[in-house]
Amino acid sequence: MQRLMCKGKIHRAVVTEADLDYVGSITIDSKLMKEANIKPYEMVQITSLRNATRWKTYALPAPEGTGEICLNGPPAHLFSPGDIVIILSLAQMSEEEIETLHPRVVFVNEKNEITTVEEHDLHWPES
Repeated sequence: MQRLMCKGKIHRAVVTEADLDYVGSITIDSKLMKEANIKPYEMVQITSLRNATRWKTYALPAPEGTGEICLNGPPAHLFSPGDIVIILSLAQMSEEEIETLHPRVVFVNEKNEITTVEEHDLHWPES
């Protein structure tokens, strides 16, 4: 059996640009991508905290240190500069792969600078 798992997350990033005339995708500061374990052209899910919009597209790296989070193409109608978003990196995984999964959560400030990176272990809560 395969399960859809969250393997990485950029938490509460701020959209810096929305470019309707670009072909598509989301452009993300490459440092954020690396820390969240997101590869160039990997499919990601973006969710807006402003309006609960959810969009799936592929990630493209922006130059490191720019703080860029740019929604390109059609999602430029749904996301605006200043919106706070959560970017999830998902993977289909077997039970064996899940046992080695350590999702990375990248926390950023209002300039999309990394404040903290957490690596989580999978475990059930204690009862």
